[in-house]
Amino acid sequence: MTRGGMTKTRDEAERRCIVTREAEPRRGLIRFVIAPDGLVVPDLAEKLPGRGIWVAADRAALDEAVKKKLFAKAARAQVTVPDGFVDMIEAGLADRVVHLVSLARKAGDAVCGFEKVKSWLSEGRARVLLQASDGSERGKGKLWTPEGGRWFGHLTSSELGLAFGRESVIHGALAGGGLSKRVVEEANRLMGVRETIGGEGSAGKGKTTK
Repeated sequence: MTRGGMTKTRDEAERRCIVTREAEPRRGLIRFVIAPDGLVVPDLAEKLPGRGIWVAADRAALDEAVKKKLFAKAARAQVTVPDGFVDMIEAGLADRVVHLVSLARKAGDAVCGFEKVKSWLSEGRARVLLQASDGSERGKGKLWTPEGGRWFGHLTSSELGLAFGRESVIHGALAGGGLSKRVVEEANRLMGVRETIGGEGSAGKGKTTK
C-alpha cells in the first residue's frame, strides 16, 4: 500500500516522488518537465518530452515541493514556478476527469439524474457512483456505492454538469470498462490535490448506505 492509499500491483511502473523520496505507482504521481525557459510545466497526460520530475498527487506534497524549491534541486538548474501553481494543477486534473466522464457518456457508459442512477445501481450496471461535492447530503445519502465499485464526490455540480452537457448535475454513474478505470485513476489524483469544496467530497469504496 502506498502513501496515497493505492495498492501496488506486480510489474506496475513506479517513479520516485521528489518530496517523499518513496517509489510509488505512476498513477498516484504527477509528472513535471522543465521547459527550455526554465518554467516548471505539469505534464498531466505524461506525453511531454524531457526528463520527468515526479511528485505525489497530494496537495501537501506539491506545496512542499514549491516551498522547499525541490523542482530546482531535482532539475539541478534554476527554474520558475508559476503563481497559483497547485491551483492550476487542480484545475487541470478536474478538466481531465470531466473530459473522461463526457467520453463515457457519449459511449453510452454513463448516466445522470437520481432515477437513472438509482436504476443502474439496482440493476448492478453501475460500477462508479459520482456525486457532486456541493449537492445535498440528504439527497446523496439515498444512493449507494456499487458492490465492489467506487464512489467519487470531488467534482462540483457545475463540473458534473459539463461532463453530461447540462448546467448542473448532482448524481451520475459509470458502467464498467476501460473508461471507468481511467476516471477512477484520474479522480484519485484529483482527490489528493483538491481541497474539500463542500459536503464530504472524497473518493473511495465507502458510502454504502442503501
